[in-house]
Amino acid sequence: MNVPSEDQPPAGYSEGYSADVDAIRGQEYPLLNETTYLDHAGTTPYARSMIEEFARQMTSDLFGNPHSMSLSSQLSTQKTDDIRLRVLQFFNADPEEYDLVFVANATAAIKMVAEGLRDSDHRGFWYGYHSDAHTSLVGVRELADMGHHCFQDDAEVDSWISDLPNLPTKAPKLLAFPAQSNMNGRRLPLRWCKELRSAAQTMDGNVFTLLDAASFVSTAPLDVSAVAPDFVALSFYKIFGFPDLGALIVRKKAARVFERRKYFGGGTVDMVIAAGAQWHAKKESSVHERLEDGTLPFHSIIALGAALDTHERLYGSMANISRHTACLAKRVYDRLSVLSHWNQKNVCQIYQTGAHYGCSSAQGPIIAFNLQNSNGEFVPKTEIEKLANVQNIQIRTGSVCNPGGTANALGWTGKDLRRHYSTGLRCGDAHDIIGGRPTGIVRVSLGAMTNLKDIDSFVDFIEEFYVEKIPPIVALGTDSEELDVVGRHFYVESLSVFPIKSCAAFKIPEGKRWEIKREGLAWDREWCLIHQGTGTALNQKRYPRMALIRPSIDLDRSVLRITCGVMAEQVSLEISLGWEDTSLISTSSCANTKRPSTVCGDQISLHAYSSPVVSAFFSDFLGVPCTLARFPTQTANRFARPRRSSGVWRSRFRKLIMPGSFPPDLPPPIHDVDQVPLSLSNESPLLIVSRSSVNRLNETIKAGTKYVNGGNKAVAADVFRGNIVVAERLISPSDAEQPYAEDHWSSIRVGPDQLRINILDACQRCQMVCIDQFTGLRSAEPFSTLAKTRNINGKVCFGKYAGLAAENHNHQSDRRTIMVGDVIMPIYDHEEYT
Repeated sequence: MNVPSEDQPPAGYSEGYSADVDAIRGQEYPLLNETTYLDHAGTTPYARSMIEEFARQMTSDLFGNPHSMSLSSQLSTQKTDDIRLRVLQFFNADPEEYDLVFVANATAAIKMVAEGLRDSDHRGFWYGYHSDAHTSLVGVRELADMGHHCFQDDAEVDSWISDLPNLPTKAPKLLAFPAQSNMNGRRLPLRWCKELRSAAQTMDGNVFTLLDAASFVSTAPLDVSAVAPDFVALSFYKIFGFPDLGALIVRKKAARVFERRKYFGGGTVDMVIAAGAQWHAKKESSVHERLEDGTLPFHSIIALGAALDTHERLYGSMANISRHTACLAKRVYDRLSVLSHWNQKNVCQIYQTGAHYGCSSAQGPIIAFNLQNSNGEFVPKTEIEKLANVQNIQIRTGSVCNPGGTANALGWTGKDLRRHYSTGLRCGDAHDIIGGRPTGIVRVSLGAMTNLKDIDSFVDFIEEFYVEKIPPIVALGTDSEELDVVGRHFYVESLSVFPIKSCAAFKIPEGKRWEIKREGLAWDREWCLIHQGTGTALNQKRYPRMALIRPSIDLDRSVLRITCGVMAEQVSLEISLGWEDTSLISTSSCANTKRPSTVCGDQISLHAYSSPVVSAFFSDFLGVPCTLARFPTQTANRFARPRRSSGVWRSRFRKLIMPGSFPPDLPPPIHDVDQVPLSLSNESPLLIVSRSSVNRLNETIKAGTKYVNGGNKAVAADVFRGNIVVAERLISPSDAEQPYAEDHWSSIRVGPDQLRINILDACQRCQMVCIDQFTGLRSAEPFSTLAKTRNINGKVCFGKYAGLAAENHNHQSDRRTIMVGDVIMPIYDHEEYT
């Protein structure tokens, strides 16, 4: 295959644009300067001058409610009418034949058609949809009382259309399909709309087509008059980035499906009797007047006018955008498809035929794929997205709201998917691989302002982190039987408690013995911050300023002291360590109420502090409505997951949500392993980090090549948020540290009492390790280097999950402690417990 030169722009690149695309980006899209944005199928960025023009109009003219008759209201109505016509012209929809209804988004447009058909005939309607349909199209089947059918391929649709005149019933029928798959960009035959109408001539015009154009129109021109659908659903933010507004284009001859629509809202009727007779008179002058319930989002419609102007000024036409994105999509495909490992195995499995790329009638600018290592094993999609985020590359992973297309591409059946659900798989979660097969895809999608640098940056990213140029090292670190364990002295270098989940550490002072329990170090992650609206626990990945919330435990005064911010602006709060009830709020100003919450995917009950003083303290600092909550560890119902061999199912769900058995390829739970209770930690009661391993990692970081800003700066051990940092005491000057020796530990003995702490599993890392725990700022390291050097079965690992062994608690009255300086004796995998 001939791969285009990386230095030469391909034919069609920014052709017809007002300027070179790089010049447009620099002027209009400054927010893209520091990122590689490749999720245009989700939404495309908006132009700066469009927002400025919208702001100018908002500050220059007074716009009133269109339902009034004031001058300002008449101006709003005039603008709305003008923009409605402009949108119809934008899609070449003849206003004599079509009308346009403003709605919230494409989904609202689809729902409006479905509800209209449901009410149009006492029998209901029959519904057929293509397997490449978006979830919103699939959902229409729930309203189809006369049945539904999912067409698995184009040939099946063609066959159904041919047989349509022979069908026995003339009840309403609806065929819905996407103009373009939002999963892999495949463009479906638009000819179906006309062919269906021709085939249905003997059925009293009771067969309709619904075209989901949301994905298609973002980068391609749609000629509605030529395609002739009955209904078109679309969202404007897919095209312009702003406003958040949608439309339903209705063929006027098909508008009769709304005649029996039951609900009516303000502005859609000419007269209503509120009391007595149940009577109202609908507006009949236009389709949109009958369907646009309530006051239109007229400010958003005015913004749409500015978007149309700006888009035309910058890009000329959708045809120009189509050429531009088509040539770039082909470049992505050509470069990804030739990537191979040292053994010539392909890196990318792309879910579309290469011949389609570059052909705008067959393919849009979307590439769906998965990555495989040199053994042919799939790389977990969430790990790819984590690393992409660290490198400021924005992509989409998962089933991308296209359940049929994704399942077909990956070879999953409906039975498979129901089985996955019964074992805990949910849309948007981190369950990536089941039975060696991916559960979702990686999607790259392009837009009008995508440039060559975006493409090359992304492919370079794949090459740097996922192309294996030499055979992989079989095992990380040194083989356990070859380790020089004789004379090795390990000790506790530091102990850290994280009283508030995802906030800063409280360092336990040297010389202070600290209690250790089955659920971890005393007071560790006993509190968390929860969103006051959703009840979900906050975390540093989303709110990095949480690193600047610094709790400390004062056992002498029995208080949790919390400070926020840097030294110059610190504020503080004190909360009692006791469990005060609401009648004793004066002692701590913190009444608490029990409420459900979500922590790491688990539904648990927390005691939330209801004091406005507490909520304001945290909300003001983080800029998010939140409050403090506490987990009653004495009634713990969260448990660490059992250790499993590498590369298999790693469920974060600790109980089945729905009855069902595990798939046969999943290993059974390990016997004779007691449940280890958790507080609010993610996976285990304790996290152990090796100082020697941190030192080796920093050597690798400093020796590496900087990929993005902040790429080759050494990191502090604090970024790994370990409870116990283990160090080696080197006896002789000739001794050398042994990094990653902990990979081979099965347990450790600690301190004078020889407490046994079991090693539970490797700690899987995310981009949170890139947050500086002293400043709250993000960088690319250490995750970028870890992704290259500590990739175990597709997961980036550093540190060890651990938990106090049950044998330490044979006597309930025993109080176990640990201290900085305590000697540690590792027990290696090849040794037997004594």
